[in-house]
Amino acid sequence: MLLPHGAIVAVVDGRNLELYRNAGTEAAPDLTPMAAPKLEPHVKDAGGRHVSSAANPAGHQLEEDAHAAAVAAWLEAQVVAQKIDRLVIVAAPRTLGEMRKRYGKHLEAALVGELHKDLIGRSAREVLGALHGI
Repeated sequence: MLLPHGAIVAVVDGRNLELYRNAGTEAAPDLTPMAAPKLEPHVKDAGGRHVSSAANPAGHQLEEDAHAAAVAAWLEAQVVAQKIDRLVIVAAPRTLGEMRKRYGKHLEAALVGELHKDLIGRSAREVLGALHGI
């Protein structure tokens, strides 16, 4: 994948968000870490239920889904505010699925790529290597 200069790479799982900016060029990308916001996941789809089953996920899964929703909302707001114009999302598969449900039209327009892989805690070099593979 070619990563445009200035593109933001959001690396996400059910609990964490890491952000990088491509300070290099498309031909020679250089991911530099950025400060990630402290997000307050507040979207709970359980409706107060606490029973766990395939149709009714456990509390920790609801928290992870709420985090994915909060990240998607924050990214959408950043795109609308013109703080992000090109975006790549790297997320654990389930997290990416939850985020996709909440993409707004602005976020979709800014999206240049997605990778369904859990890379939280990995180095910028490893993230870049994974992106080159797609």
